[in-house]
Amino acid sequence: MITVKHLSKSFGSVTPLKDVNAEIEKGEVISIIGPSGTGKSTFLRCLNLLETPTSGEIIIDGQNLLDKSTNVSKLRQKMGMVFQSFNLFSHLMIVENLMLAPVDLLGKSRQEAYDRALELLDLVGLRDKALAYPDELSGGQKQRVAIARTLAMDPEIVLFDEPTSALDPTMVSEVLGVIRRLAQEGMTMMIVTHEMKFARDVSTRVFYMDEGVIYEEGTPEQVFDHPQKERTRAFINKVRTYSFAVESRSFDFYALTAGLEAFARKYLLTPKQANALQLAAEELLLNKLLPSIDGEPHLTLTAGYSEQSGAVELTFQWPSPTAAADPMQGQGEDDLSLLLLQKLLKSHSMAWDGANNLLRTEL
Repeated sequence: MITVKHLSKSFGSVTPLKDVNAEIEKGEVISIIGPSGTGKSTFLRCLNLLETPTSGEIIIDGQNLLDKSTNVSKLRQKMGMVFQSFNLFSHLMIVENLMLAPVDLLGKSRQEAYDRALELLDLVGLRDKALAYPDELSGGQKQRVAIARTLAMDPEIVLFDEPTSALDPTMVSEVLGVIRRLAQEGMTMMIVTHEMKFARDVSTRVFYMDEGVIYEEGTPEQVFDHPQKERTRAFINKVRTYSFAVESRSFDFYALTAGLEAFARKYLLTPKQANALQLAAEELLLNKLLPSIDGEPHLTLTAGYSEQSGAVELTFQWPSPTAAADPMQGQGEDDLSLLLLQKLLKSHSMAWDGANNLLRTEL
């Protein structure tokens, strides 16, 4: 249905979209998640040309939206968009807000537009507000009207740009309920959202955006339960981190311990967690990893704390042309460092990507 190739967008020296590639099929519900400022809303605005892309292609049903010979107005009618703000006409009744565009742009008769408006208000649970004015509605009701108004143009795909971000928390569920119903009815949708549970439940696919690209994508289960990339995992689990670079064997150990102490205080780790973090870092770094690395280490230690699960992690990454031996495979009962680590660590894993070794532990 939609193919996006090498899409980029720059605003002067700022480039929120760098190289976005995607395929969106009919009937898909794609949630777009990621940190603020990573190009999610810009991506949607480029798709319907509210922002003109700097480069790339947007192909809708075989036609390039950016080709000068394309009838852009006709293609854009296939896309509806729901914004953070409601943008309703305050001087018009709710039913008139829904009728305006179908009459003016689609050439529908007022009676046809009126009948369809009532159907859509029924869909979003607001038929009884047809003759009300926007100022008489709550924020959640206004957003539901905005969704109905978008559907009145009979779009083939609807783009939602953080549709609940401007709402009081008590009103979020009513808007998400409408979007769920549309998903169940097979509407193709792309949704920029910070509602992680909703994205997991309603999506067929999830795009995680970071640094202006689709950094990782997959089914909700793949992205939320088994993310393949470190940044995705950190975002999903709300992991707060502290990193320390060990560039030589004579590194400043006291600076490391002070950094770990400050990290533990900042994120309110328990005394037991803070102590385990310090001990594990010292034992793994000084007694296990540094002795096994040839030459200068160029190693990065990262402490992580998940605000979602409360888990504390410690990871080490260093370059190597070969896979390193598992440091938790020790010398038996005489290896006191190993015995201590076995008590401190809940789990550990080793990985090598062909250039770097990664040791991940959970305390």
